[in-house]
Amino acid sequence: MCLPDIVVPVRVGAVNEQLRYALRSWAAHLPHRHVWVVGYQPPWLTGVRHLSTQQAGHTKYRNTTTAVRAVCEHPEVSDPFLLCNDDFFVMQPVERMPVLHRGPVAEVERYYATRGSGKYLRGMRETRDLLAELGHSDPLSYELHVPLPVDKAGMLRALDAGRHLDVIHKRTMYGNLAALGGTRAADVKVLGRSGAFDRASPFLSTMVDSFARGAVGAFIRGRFPGPSPYEQPGRR
Repeated sequence: MCLPDIVVPVRVGAVNEQLRYALRSWAAHLPHRHVWVVGYQPPWLTGVRHLSTQQAGHTKYRNTTTAVRAVCEHPEVSDPFLLCNDDFFVMQPVERMPVLHRGPVAEVERYYATRGSGKYLRGMRETRDLLAELGHSDPLSYELHVPLPVDKAGMLRALDAGRHLDVIHKRTMYGNLAALGGTRAADVKVLGRSGAFDRASPFLSTMVDSFARGAVGAFIRGRFPGPSPYEQPGRR
């Protein structure tokens, strides 16, 4: 069986230490063929495939949707592929990435509603409502901070169905329309410097600050002290 490619949308900016250590974790623990960097390619990267996309003037949500569509339409990207963010860390060897979900969108929505309103919560609700219109009355959330196996045709159908949404929750849209199912898991995102995390977890994710100054960042950096094949020697 052919190994999947890893796809990671990357924002503009040369300094991205989370991406550096995410790549180290993928090289060590997540079997793959190629890494595709979509959007911006930091100058210290080497050995990756690059797919440039327009980012100026768009929100981060629209940027990542543009990136995912471009990947699904690119013939050289594997099908399926693994969709990652630049702050996803694979902490233990994974023979084959499982499909994981966060449970019902309704439960996730209640959690985010306690933290106030915003574009992300609005997008969650609009995605949920659209899925209900399409026959998925109790959809699952796939908005976990872990790699997601993606079938190109299925993701394109999801993006087309939600193309009118400003902040589409594309993982959730795809997961439900494609009937992925999967295993329920708690999210592994560590938001603050003092945020608790499971040192035995096979996956972790961070914010910029929690990675740079928090205990979780120190833990991740300690696990992957050496460069990966994707780093040019001496470049930062």
